[in-house]
Amino acid sequence: MTPFAFHVARDRAEALSLGAANGTRLIGGGTNLVDLLRQNVESASELVDVSRLAANIQEVDNGALLVGASMKNSALAAHPMVRGRYPMLSRALLAGASAQIRNMATVGGNIMQRTRCPYFYDVDGARCNKRQPDSGCDAKGGFNRYHAILGGSNACVATHPSDMCVALAALDALVHLAGPEGERTVPLAEFHVLPGANPQVETVLRNGEMITAIELPPATPAMTNSEYRKVRDRSSYAFALVSVAAGLEVVEGKIAEARIALGGVAAKPWRATRAEAALRGLPATRANFLAAAEEELTKAQPLEGNAFKVGLARRTIAAVLESLAGERA
Repeated sequence: MTPFAFHVARDRAEALSLGAANGTRLIGGGTNLVDLLRQNVESASELVDVSRLAANIQEVDNGALLVGASMKNSALAAHPMVRGRYPMLSRALLAGASAQIRNMATVGGNIMQRTRCPYFYDVDGARCNKRQPDSGCDAKGGFNRYHAILGGSNACVATHPSDMCVALAALDALVHLAGPEGERTVPLAEFHVLPGANPQVETVLRNGEMITAIELPPATPAMTNSEYRKVRDRSSYAFALVSVAAGLEVVEGKIAEARIALGGVAAKPWRATRAEAALRGLPATRANFLAAAEEELTKAQPLEGNAFKVGLARRTIAAVLESLAGERA
């Protein structure tokens, strides 16, 4: 048993003060961090509970929604404004984990969750550069069915597990941060970083900073006409092989706006900017959807066990966009 101290933060200032100490970790619902601590993947001398901080959702003057970082995933998924304006987000949240976990997990914690790569969790038997820098990556030549085909490196091919973050990337959501140097915002699509030579660095979060809220921009037609589709080995309690968060606006048969993000294929939610650019102004046809998906996947680097993800991602992107185009036909 590893002893640790436990504090409940009464407000943001106290959380920031307590969280600045070395060896201290902030904990929301604990649905990922507790597992990591129990399996000795991570350690902490002190835990600061931030689950009682801002957990509300409010509409600001420009029509954007500001969501407190401690809001539960289940509450966010069920909120009428989220369901009506950003259906891809509501569906992504409902596709994650079980109802019990969604009732505990927080928005901020979901963003900060770490990979479920089995070699990352295998403290006693596997090499993992993310867990122990410069030790090696056993996934490269091992079991890599669930690993990255985009944005990986020689040091790491693990994927980010969040469903919610894929939708947030497609929505151009902002992450609000607070720390010793003040407050700032970072686009969700830029919050997580690709592994490169330093896979242990997973986000742009600075020392002593914490997530305080996420901001959903004013809804556009492509955000409202949106969907999240998750392809997995079984229909519940499984992480994505490939997932697609997409939104589409079609005007007089032509694509005015396309929003596409992928999950299960990279170390971060993957915004499919090449596919979006390829679709703009074209007729909303299956052939164009497939061609745009192919354009996005030209730089895919599949491993021995996950080459099927390239075709699966291509077909899933096309299927989701075709469904959205049909709803607006």
